[in-house]
Amino acid sequence: MKKGDILLVCAVLILAAAGLIYMNLGGKKSGGTLTVTVAGEIYDTYDLAENQEISLDMDGGHNQFQIKDGVVSMMEADCPDQYCVKHAPIDKVNETIVCLPHKVVLEITEGEEAKEIDA
Repeated sequence: MKKGDILLVCAVLILAAAGLIYMNLGGKKSGGTLTVTVAGEIYDTYDLAENQEISLDMDGGHNQFQIKDGVVSMMEADCPDQYCVKHAPIDKVNETIVCLPHKVVLEITEGEEAKEIDA
């Protein structure tokens, strides 16, 4: 390898590392609201500042999720695959946890305060 090739590879690696750092640390804002959708319809919204556990009992099954210190995680579900329970906790805007068998979507949104400022 020539010296120029090594410099090019190093530059690409540095740019890639900078992009990953930006995406993980500064790329997304922390959210203020959790929007819960069931079968495409908004079920309810919850403030991420309030710690709570919520149970959803639907015709198709049961889900239980937790909001703790601004972080949302699915605690229980009676679906067979358990992907939603195994999903990493979410806390940034536009992150979601989805339970496909029950058609439940947990999505972090900016909240009412941020919407008013943007308008």
